[in-house]
Amino acid sequence: MGVIIAGDRSGAGKTTVTMALLAGLAQRGRLQSFKVGPDYIDPMFHRAITGRACRNLDVQLTSEAYVQACFAKHTQDTDFAVVEGVMGLFDGFQGDWASTAHVARLLDLPVVLVLDCRSLSGSIAPIAWGFAKFDPRIKLAGVILNRVASDRHAQILQDALAATGIPILGLLRRSEEITLPERHLGLVPTGELPGFTEVSDRLAHLAATCFDWPRLLPLVEHRAPPQTGPEVKPLAPIRIAVAYDRAFNFYYQDNLELLASLGAELVYWSPLEDQELPAHSQALYFGGGFPEMFADALAANQAAQNAVRGAIAQGVPVYAECGGLMYLSQAIQDFAGQSWPMVGVLPTTAVMGSSLTLGYRRAQVLHPSWLAVAGTTIWGHEFHRSHLTIAPQQPLWQTQNSQRQLDTEGWSLGMVHASYVHLHWGAMPEMAARFCAQASLVPASP
Repeated sequence: MGVIIAGDRSGAGKTTVTMALLAGLAQRGRLQSFKVGPDYIDPMFHRAITGRACRNLDVQLTSEAYVQACFAKHTQDTDFAVVEGVMGLFDGFQGDWASTAHVARLLDLPVVLVLDCRSLSGSIAPIAWGFAKFDPRIKLAGVILNRVASDRHAQILQDALAATGIPILGLLRRSEEITLPERHLGLVPTGELPGFTEVSDRLAHLAATCFDWPRLLPLVEHRAPPQTGPEVKPLAPIRIAVAYDRAFNFYYQDNLELLASLGAELVYWSPLEDQELPAHSQALYFGGGFPEMFADALAANQAAQNAVRGAIAQGVPVYAECGGLMYLSQAIQDFAGQSWPMVGVLPTTAVMGSSLTLGYRRAQVLHPSWLAVAGTTIWGHEFHRSHLTIAPQQPLWQTQNSQRQLDTEGWSLGMVHASYVHLHWGAMPEMAARFCAQASLVPASP
């Protein structure tokens, strides 16, 4: 079966509860985790605990059919399946669309609701009852009480919930709360937390002492019959250099695996530390991340910047999202106002600011590139606190946000496709195929 961990609101503690549950299950068998929504950082924490890539389930970026197929495919050889929700259970884009509740209905999975009990006593009963009865299609399997202050507080909560018949599947005290460092785009990624092993041990202790395992285990256990998906025909073998380090690590695992299924050999390298590109690179892939936090080191590695400029000059196709776009610009101006020179192939500067750009984007291709066909409409996602000083003269996209506000964005210069919009290729594998096809036109250097 499998289970979805949802919250009554953002900040209820579902990420901590999910990670503790994963830490407890990782010692019991094969485990697959998922994350609802367009999230990169939470899946990093999942992977650090389980040792297995977390998958994003995002109806808006892909499709209902893709979400169902993704869950079925990646739970075939597992003992347990856990899905971490996004925001509150019924919070989502365009009302209910793309909410955790929507995914729960699509996958027919029971929901465990995390309730923030900091300022609650008897009122917890009607809150839990409302979540249980609001949508009869949602199967609320039980609740986990988070941030409980004392034994007396716990007893009051338990007495109040007894009348509802809703099982209590776990109870976490305030003193047991695990705090992870945050910055301007959320949690600090695991790659920058040298003490994460200690955090993982504490999570495993929480799992052992705070959960009702006899009730939880039957929910998370998963047995799926083998399935066969559509066969992907590989193209000619190619090598794609993927920037992956502390500055660039926002990638959907499905995108990487789709490229590999098409015949791409993905070679990972670091713009922070490596002096040159991987040998025989026929394409470059720059994901998002935190280049602004490492702008000084990126600027200091002139050899890497020269290598990227040289590859672009030779016609190597480059796909860059958000942080990758910033790296290809003239410079990054950090939060302190200091400017750091970057690769410089885009005639603009990325300036960090306090304003957060966040949300889904409906994007129509205005200016075609080797990756995108004019007139095509796709869904993407933006999440950044920077802006560009100069807009492209021929923008790649016309974007529309949830308030139906229109904007233009994205660069297509020669073989460079760069944009703030993050894409999940699950529902549009043809884009990955175009990437590989374009790369195959580049002769592998001897």
